[in-house]
Amino acid sequence: MTSTDITSALNDLLFTPGLGLAEAVDRHFAPDYRQRTNGVWSDRESFVQHMARLRSLVRDGHLEVHDELRDGPRYADRHTVTVTRHDGRVAVTEVYLFAEMAPDGRFRRVEETTRLVSGHPDDGDLGLVK
Repeated sequence: MTSTDITSALNDLLFTPGLGLAEAVDRHFAPDYRQRTNGVWSDRESFVQHMARLRSLVRDGHLEVHDELRDGPRYADRHTVTVTRHDGRVAVTEVYLFAEMAPDGRFRRVEETTRLVSGHPDDGDLGLVK
C-alpha cells in the first residue's frame, strides 16, 4: 500500500462529497490512531466525531502544503487549510504537523499545532483544531 499524506486524507475527509466518513477514515488512519492538537489528545473515535461535526459545518475548501518531509515512518508538513462554511464564512488555518505512519502507510499518530490566520475567532475549530 502506498503511504497516505495530509492532502489525500483531508480531501477525502472534508472535501469529497459522497465519500462516506467511515471509508475516508479507514483509508487514511490506522485502527489505533491517536491525535494531539494544540496539546489535547484524542483517540480515533473522538477524531471521527470531530470530523463528522466539521463535515456538517463545511461547504467546501482546499489545502495548500508548503513543506512536506518523509523519513521512513516519520512524516511532517506545514500546510494551510481554507474552509468555507455553509453560511459563507471563510476561515484559514495554518498547521504544523508531525506524524508516525503505520506499516501499511496510514497515519498512526499525528501531533499538530494550529493557528487561525484569518476568519472569525469562533472558526478556529474549522481548521481541524479541537
